[in-house]
Amino acid sequence: MGSKSDWATMQFAAEVLTMLDVRFHAEVVSAHRTPDKLFSFAEQASANGFEVIIAGAGGAAHLPGMLRGENPGSSTGCASAKRRVKRH
Repeated sequence: MGSKSDWATMQFAAEVLTMLDVRFHAEVVSAHRTPDKLFSFAEQASANGFEVIIAGAGGAAHLPGMLRGENPGSSTGCASAKRRVKRH
């Protein structure tokens, strides 16, 4: 997830994975504040045993896109709604 505040949304994914007895790893990796950490994580994900990556971030949600750009494996993104988007 992009920041600790995204846990409020991502905790539900963790709960479902736990109910399904699927091992998971949750970590804050910011596309903006720690891009080198993101690229390193993405490049090593397969070698480290990750088969699917769920990338959750709020705002512009660059995390899923940057992650997918560096890792051709299975990944999905979800934007955590921190604020309501106004429609005009």
